[in-house]
Amino acid sequence: MTTTEDTAAVQYAPELTPRLQWAKLVPDVYKAMIRLDTAARQGLDPTLYELVKIRASQVNHCAFCIDMHTKDALAAGESVERIVQLSAWEESRHFYTEKELAALELTEAVTVLTDGFVPDEVYERAARHFEETELAQLIAAITVINAWNRFGVTCRMTPGHYQPGQYK
Repeated sequence: MTTTEDTAAVQYAPELTPRLQWAKLVPDVYKAMIRLDTAARQGLDPTLYELVKIRASQVNHCAFCIDMHTKDALAAGESVERIVQLSAWEESRHFYTEKELAALELTEAVTVLTDGFVPDEVYERAARHFEETELAQLIAAITVINAWNRFGVTCRMTPGHYQPGQYK
């Protein structure tokens, strides 16, 4: 990508080439993922849902999903400041509600699973802030974004071209 800054051209590194157009090759799987995503978001606050999707995508290094969900969050009215601080939410706790913090902590625990489980204290903290059905929805939403991230990272989906609402 080349842009003009003042009058000098700035040459950026070339975009990576996607490895595979998985959605076109297995459209039934893609459509099932869309249905699963729609079902997972039901009953969750849209702002919280976008924060969870951005944070899981950051942890998973899915540039395509970070691009998409950051743009969707901004279009929905989320502040730049809260999105920027999301990558360091533990050091920027004062930007988020206790409920959002519990969701972000649960997002990281479910996404990483380094110890092979979600710690009881993380689960219990989330359970204090979410009704049982809402907590189940949150867990579903975290699971779904992790699946999307795996498609995005594995297939090397290219960020930077998404427009809010493009896939809705």
